[in-house]
Amino acid sequence: MSDPYFTTESIQKKAAAFLDQLGSYARDFKATFTPENSALIVIDMQKYFLNPSSHAFIPSAPAIIPGIQKLIEESRRLNRPVIFTRHLNTPQNVASLGRWWADFIKEDDPLSEVIDEFDSSKGTILKKSQYDAFYNTDLEQKLRDQNIKQIVICGVMTHLCCETTARSAFVRDFDVFFTIDGTATYDEVLHFSTLLNLSHGFACPVIVQDMVDLIKDRDEG
Repeated sequence: MSDPYFTTESIQKKAAAFLDQLGSYARDFKATFTPENSALIVIDMQKYFLNPSSHAFIPSAPAIIPGIQKLIEESRRLNRPVIFTRHLNTPQNVASLGRWWADFIKEDDPLSEVIDEFDSSKGTILKKSQYDAFYNTDLEQKLRDQNIKQIVICGVMTHLCCETTARSAFVRDFDVFFTIDGTATYDEVLHFSTLLNLSHGFACPVIVQDMVDLIKDRDEG
């Protein structure tokens, strides 16, 4: 069952409520965000999940687009890396996913493309085959080569690819900032469960506008 818990009108209020519910978990993270050492990872914002005609459409996902656009703009302004992932599968690499889902995203499917709202040509496209964007990709090397120590995660789905990538980044010693209103999935329970679990030892939950303000303040300072 798909639950549009985020809408353009409700997303800011809902995200603030989520942050409030996280309580002390959201305040335990000890690292300070430093934009000059960060990269933005935009996970699977593909037409497959964002096009209403797709059977995999996520009703809450369109509401997160404007916030992600702001993060992309600020990251580019500071010349920070922006990495767009595309989830793609073949019969050879679908592995366990094939036992969970009825179909998979093929590279020649037009719905596999990153949504038109984002100009992915000005970033890096990373193809992945599993929930984890680090698995069998060169993502870690790309980040190390650019001296990245912190990553900001946004995209879909909150509880699958976004959460798995956040955990994988943590064990690789990256500080993870996980956007509350820059991620989306099929229902509120799944979304908040991820925020709660990650906040207790893996990632710092953040509001998109707060991150944008931090980047601007750091740059102006």
